[in-house]
Amino acid sequence: MQTPLKIAVVGSGLVGSLLAIYLKKAGHIVHIYDRSPDIRKITFSGRSINLAMSNRGWKALDGVGIGDAIRDIAIPMEKRAIHLVDKLNFQAYGQEGEAIYSISRGILNRKMIDLAEAAGAVFFFDQKIWDVTLKEATLHAGETERGAWEEKKYDMVFGADGAFSRIRHRMQRQSMFNYSQEFLNIGYKELNIPANADGTHKLDKNSFHIWPRGQYMLIALPNLDGSFTCTLFMPFEGENSFDSLKEIQDVERFFETNFPDSIEVIPMLTEDFFKNPTSTLVTMKCFPWTFEDKVALIGDACHAIVPFYGQGMNAGFEDISVLYDMMQKYGDDWETIFSEYQDSRKPNADAIAELSYRNFMEMSSKTADDTFLLQKKIEKLFSEKHPEKWIPLYSRVTFSDRPYAEALAIGDLQNEIMQKVLKTKNIEEIWDSEEIEAKILALLSEN
Repeated sequence: MQTPLKIAVVGSGLVGSLLAIYLKKAGHIVHIYDRSPDIRKITFSGRSINLAMSNRGWKALDGVGIGDAIRDIAIPMEKRAIHLVDKLNFQAYGQEGEAIYSISRGILNRKMIDLAEAAGAVFFFDQKIWDVTLKEATLHAGETERGAWEEKKYDMVFGADGAFSRIRHRMQRQSMFNYSQEFLNIGYKELNIPANADGTHKLDKNSFHIWPRGQYMLIALPNLDGSFTCTLFMPFEGENSFDSLKEIQDVERFFETNFPDSIEVIPMLTEDFFKNPTSTLVTMKCFPWTFEDKVALIGDACHAIVPFYGQGMNAGFEDISVLYDMMQKYGDDWETIFSEYQDSRKPNADAIAELSYRNFMEMSSKTADDTFLLQKKIEKLFSEKHPEKWIPLYSRVTFSDRPYAEALAIGDLQNEIMQKVLKTKNIEEIWDSEEIEAKILALLSEN
């Protein structure tokens, strides 16, 4: 236990709620502010990519004993179901028993708020925080940005208020604060596959479904009620883009041509397409993440990433695991806690941002490529025979808690090796032979 402090967390999302549980575990008074209404009292739809919980997220949840409560609302996906125009392929994610877990963002967020309240955190919804006095850890709240503000004094403030954080906005005005944001020219739109009449899933429920088409793709993740949350990723402009789909017949024709097996399972296609917003995707980086021993950023507020590795939530939860380790190690020395926390996490946040950006190409193009699929088969076989020598990049990111930066570096090396292996004559026929196994071992020994 630390000396109890009065701590404010700005943002009642997934990271803010879990952080509150950890801070309560350490003995602190915790108040959570959010500018939005209580998500438990409103309809949540139309703008949410389903979440994929993996090892890093589970580790953080289990660290405060709430993992099993979340497993009750999650569906395991042990494989990709790759929908080509004329066939369906399956690709296992990892070894036997390894899976990522589909969870509705809305359902999870409601559950996390319930659990944080049960732990003793106090929530203040419909509270717009416009600014923070860094040196005094004082929040400034009010109805409007230009109107009267009320001061809320704390010992410490955490900004868990997302990619467009107001807490970070104040920190950006300091000297020597580095900040960048980069929007993809690709947006996303949510669609829906409803359950069958008997409540069962229309597609395989234990698969992450993907329709890879190069510059655009459709994905679908299962929900507990038998439905799937679908997300269409496309460029904003160009030949195959959101801008090109202006009329109902344009959308119908596009899906009939490019996603023919999705037509009969998305009955409300055009209604959802024109009703739901087209949202943007941004990568945001900054540093430092902390100010003295008073203010710290966490989750998307300091490292927003694109969703193509399914690691945004997991990375934010891992921030909390690392922060809590520092709290246990350094006691009440919050300046050292904050310094070690940001120095430890920054390289890994940058690495998962890079991996997430790259993974769009893998998901949208390479999963439809026979050479890429062969590469994955070779890697999987070799790693099963030599687990101490080869953990595939995806497994290192998703099914371990090794640093993201390490995964990026080793993944680049592994890919160099595999590109040499794939140039072997008749590789399609001898991919599972002792010759290929020996070749990989020899290439590994050179590095």
